[in-house]
Amino acid sequence: MTDHLKIETPRGWIIVSPEGKAELTWNPNFKPKWHRQYSDAQVFVDTQVLRLCEPYVPFLTGMLMLSGTLGTDIGSGTVQWITPYARRQYYMKNRKKINERKPLAGSFWFERMKEVHGRRIISEARKIAGGGK
Repeated sequence: MTDHLKIETPRGWIIVSPEGKAELTWNPNFKPKWHRQYSDAQVFVDTQVLRLCEPYVPFLTGMLMLSGTLGTDIGSGTVQWITPYARRQYYMKNRKKINERKPLAGSFWFERMKEVHGRRIISEARKIAGGGK
């Protein structure tokens, strides 16, 4: 009969005694290392969302676009445009006037940006977080 069974992972290890008693020990280096990588990945995602949505956000004075920067705590995982009219602009249908300087601008800008750039953002964030491809 074996003395002890040890199961190891990057997060820690479990040692099982011959009597069947299991003891879990966390790796003290796991949280600082992975927390930092996950935080870096979230910062990347938030900044990319703001940057890549820019061509899709309607533009008259620039306040709506800038409100995304003001309304977002980079790294929090929540990107929001905070002007009083942002919601109306986002969900507006049948926009009549098209801005010639920003032909992509219009409603549902995040969804449309995500359709074009979403997979690349996820792929890069996964690399930053240590998840490979």
